[in-house]
Amino acid sequence: MTTPAAKAAPRDGLPSVLRFATELVAWVATPWWLAGISWWAAAGSLVVLVAVPGVLATPGDKGGDGAGGRGAPPVAVPGWVTIVMVLLELGAAVVSSWALWPVWAAVCVCVLATAALVAEQPRWRWLARQR
Repeated sequence: MTTPAAKAAPRDGLPSVLRFATELVAWVATPWWLAGISWWAAAGSLVVLVAVPGVLATPGDKGGDGAGGRGAPPVAVPGWVTIVMVLLELGAAVVSSWALWPVWAAVCVCVLATAALVAEQPRWRWLARQR
């Protein structure tokens, strides 16, 4: 039998901070950009970028023990789904920043997303092993 600590994803403050900062950019910039195209697209982007990751999660990721304790996800998904959701968030931040903001701001978002991508690798290795 494994302990809850063995089931949990690796913890480190910096990858979480970088990921959250990039998610904030995606949550702001993507609907802002898409609102100029369609309010439906803007609302849909918020559902995909905020609501879906709030409901779907890999057990043991983000502080939960995966057994109904604090952090147990409403809908459990394999680790690869969580990785795809994070990639979608990073991609949305980069694409929408280039479409919406000046070059210097888009370059800053690219640097932030790249740093988050690199820092997330230990967590992603753990997630890739979760079924």
